[in-house]
Amino acid sequence: MRKEPTPAERRLWKEVRGGAFHGIPFRRQHTIGRFVVDFFTPTHRLAIELDGEIHDSQQEQDALRTEALNDRGIRVIRFRNEEVLSHLDTVLNRLRSELLVPHTDPEA
Repeated sequence: MRKEPTPAERRLWKEVRGGAFHGIPFRRQHTIGRFVVDFFTPTHRLAIELDGEIHDSQQEQDALRTEALNDRGIRVIRFRNEEVLSHLDTVLNRLRSELLVPHTDPEA
């Protein structure tokens, strides 16, 4: 996926790469344990997952994955590919809101 991102990944990456989104550094296709998340900001411990049609049939797997990441102190926010492509402003506003929420480490 790193070499061939989806159109939605390309579009969102353009908005967040290199600290373009409020100076917050994001990584693309970042490995966390046994998972690879679409985008990750270590400073906010927030993972962004973009879901296409395949995720309609794997909701239980996605929920377990989110729970495992949450157990590591990482918040996960999910967007549908269609949301990113058709309503980017709404996605960015929601992302901005998520980043304003204070994060507490459950292991602290």
